[in-house]
Amino acid sequence: MSDRTLTEAPAPASSRHVDAGDEGYSKDLKSRHINMIAIGGAIGTGLFLGAGGRLAGAGPSLAIAYAVCGVFAFFVVRALGELVLYRPSSGAFVSYAREFMGEKGAYTAGWLYFLNWSTTTVADITAAAVFAHYWSAFTDVPQWVLAFIALAIVLTANLISVKYFGEMEFWFSIVKVSALVIFMLVAIYLVATSHPIDGHTPGLATITDNGGLFPSGVLPMLLVVQGVVFAYASVELCGVAAGETENPEKIMPKAINSIMWRVGVFYVGSVVLLALLLPYTAYSADQSPFVTVFDKLGIPGTAGIMNLVVLTAALSSLNSGLYSTGRILRSMALSGSAPKFTGVMNKGKVPYGGVLFTAAFGVAGVGLNYWMPGEAFEIVLNLASVGILGTWGMVMLCSLFFWRRSKSGLVSRPSYRLPWAPYTQIVTLAFLATVLVLMWSDGGVGRTTVMLVPVIAAALVGGWFLVRGRVAELAATRD
Repeated sequence: MSDRTLTEAPAPASSRHVDAGDEGYSKDLKSRHINMIAIGGAIGTGLFLGAGGRLAGAGPSLAIAYAVCGVFAFFVVRALGELVLYRPSSGAFVSYAREFMGEKGAYTAGWLYFLNWSTTTVADITAAAVFAHYWSAFTDVPQWVLAFIALAIVLTANLISVKYFGEMEFWFSIVKVSALVIFMLVAIYLVATSHPIDGHTPGLATITDNGGLFPSGVLPMLLVVQGVVFAYASVELCGVAAGETENPEKIMPKAINSIMWRVGVFYVGSVVLLALLLPYTAYSADQSPFVTVFDKLGIPGTAGIMNLVVLTAALSSLNSGLYSTGRILRSMALSGSAPKFTGVMNKGKVPYGGVLFTAAFGVAGVGLNYWMPGEAFEIVLNLASVGILGTWGMVMLCSLFFWRRSKSGLVSRPSYRLPWAPYTQIVTLAFLATVLVLMWSDGGVGRTTVMLVPVIAAALVGGWFLVRGRVAELAATRD
């Protein structure tokens, strides 16, 4: 199999699906935007904020969890990349689900994705508020007020045009990548020179003298997997952005292939360095582990700068969530499975109805920050994880059905393919089911979240009966 993008023979004309949700967008995203969106999707709030609490719970074995989940995240985005090269679409996997699984599949994929990002929006504004509280100027400002300000700023920019979104995400990603590179260079220097941090000498002994790789056993590492999956929640964003990109067949393969080494360097590498710098007990869930390190180094201003960087990561994730759900909801609205107003576009060719609909759930998150500021992030993280599992599962199912159709000669697979199909899809689906079992085993909020799965399923079924008449009507009109 070659990863090079070759000139493809077109699929049979009868197999080419036309999605009304792909019309009306401007092609203003350039190669640099897509590459940095792909990077930004792989570096977000889950790493900058979530890694602290997970390190405290699982110890250095967290690096293994990141590596394993990263492999499956790569499989998902690689499968999506193959579908994008077959037919770019702003509706992404919702459009592919419509083609290969029918309107019910598109409806399910779309609302699971909305569940993912509507709850992630709450997580992001919560994280932004937590980060802002680091500075004394904001200490006395209620968390819910800071969360509302974060939402208002990003929402305003997102509604202008896709070009503004792309530029914001480009620079957000530049900041995140630069900060991680600087951190890793500083960390490598500290480890290599055994420079003391807060009276502790960095090095391998930091791990071996504090319980080893699995200080509390293997189970804690397994139980943090659902949180690690959340950290990779945005990797599919470049697939959504492909619909507003010129020449996606040239841009997408390079962007997607680079995700694997980014996972290895930024996620696994960062966690390994964090574990070498300080005992895992030095980290906590209420502070970014990167801020913890610079805080304990005692260099004036560095912790504040790193906190600004992790605040940027939260705003970047929020920006991405509003962007992607707006496009997904429009694809659904034009087929009848989402409210009509979510399909409306403004003069900047932004589906503002869908963006505002997602933002409305962010406002609900502001309320959650008012009533439960301490538990808000953990609650929505688990709900978002269910949405992520569902979204990734639908991507792999679409990929599996696409592979089956290709074997029947109904479609032509591009040269850029998910390797080892169909086994890759099956193994990934099994992994996603295992994560759900681990969430149940974790007890607490995780178990409560899994108990909500039948409720979510019932809501999806009930919603389908409400919209199926309009879906059938619009389908008949298209036919």
